[in-house]
Amino acid sequence: MPEVELSAGPIEYTDTGGDGPVLVFLHGVTIDSTVWRTVVAELGEHYRCVLPTWPLGSHRKPMRPDADLSLRGLGLLVGEFLERLDLHDVTLVLNDWGGGQLLLTEGRTERLARVVLTACEAFDNYPPGLPGRLLTLTTKVPGGLKVLLSLLRFRFFQRAPGAWGWMSKRPVPAEVMHRWFEPARTRPEIRRDLARYGASLPPKRTLLDWAARMRSFTGPVLVVWATEDKLMPREHGRRLAELFPDGRLVEVEDSYTLIPEDQPGLLADTIRKFIVDTPVTRARD
Repeated sequence: MPEVELSAGPIEYTDTGGDGPVLVFLHGVTIDSTVWRTVVAELGEHYRCVLPTWPLGSHRKPMRPDADLSLRGLGLLVGEFLERLDLHDVTLVLNDWGGGQLLLTEGRTERLARVVLTACEAFDNYPPGLPGRLLTLTTKVPGGLKVLLSLLRFRFFQRAPGAWGWMSKRPVPAEVMHRWFEPARTRPEIRRDLARYGASLPPKRTLLDWAARMRSFTGPVLVVWATEDKLMPREHGRRLAELFPDGRLVEVEDSYTLIPEDQPGLLADTIRKFIVDTPVTRARD
């Protein structure tokens, strides 16, 4: 797997290549880029799909000890990633983790053509729901994160309500979940990175201010939200779509937060139509 050296450390990524529109996919905490595997397969060879594994607990190469792994730090690192790979007219696609929205907050959008927000953290919903609060709590208790990740070895805990059972309606294949949880479960330096992120979330008033500032982004924004989501409030989808000057909302039935797992075909079709309907017209600097 190729990697790029950023200020925080090495980032591994997958790049399907080609001359088609560029899509960069971001994933959630203790998940890696394979959550998008079926969506990317559905999109086919007409798109260049770039999928970094972000340092959120499923990465395999630790970050530097002095790296800024806060929500803001990791959000702005997305911009550095786009710059280092020299990607332009990017459609940035988020699911679960909302940190990539910091590029919009900070106005660092010169490489973005469009944004797709797919059932992700928004407004003051950081961390989301009971699983998010449990993760944050365990980062503050010595050994707590290791215990939590050890429990995630067991299928019954993965599918338990309030744990990973609220992430997807349909079970994620066991081998995929093993890949997601194994790095932080077995390697203390990866747990260190995850704990630094989990312990750094800002107060709600700061999160709400960041969200309000995103309205300065005037490019097309597609909000794809699951009507049965247990972690991302349904009203957040509507609020996000109304926040942006060119926002639009698509609601998805029969899915929880991980729409790429529960409804990959529908999500791929929705993204494809969004790109066709919003051609890039602006000139590059």
